Amino acid sequence: MTHYSHLRLAMPQFGTTARQIRERLRESDRRFSLRQVARRVGVEPAYLSKIERGVVAPPSEATTVRLARELGQDPDVFLAMAGKVSSDLQEIIRRRPKLFAELIRQLREAPDEAIFRVVRVVRDGDW
Repeated sequence: MTHYSHLRLAMPQFGTTARQIRERLRESDRRFSLRQVARRVGVEPAYLSKIERGVVAPPSEATTVRLARELGQDPDVFLAMAGKVSSDLQEIIRRRPKLFAELIRQLREAPDEAIFRVVRVVRDGDW
């Protein structure tokens, strides 16, 4: 196993998913051709093709976010598929690493509804 093996695990899912979404959108809107999407995202078509085929590692955070938005997807989900965490979340975690690590570990097996409740309490300030 090479030191890049962790990238190989994220690449196929990321690229395959991006390609499937783009091709589904292209069925009803020709603006979602590989060339046009690449142009709008700011990459070369050959590079986007390699990403979609899993030949290269997922792109930078900024490019991943632009691609997600272009395809109407959640940027955080695309970043996760690319094996990345957004820089704003990294900064939040860096400020209180022990607390956020504990919180995430405690929520690891929690059902979605429990996590939604935690988010609502924090969002609404209902302490």
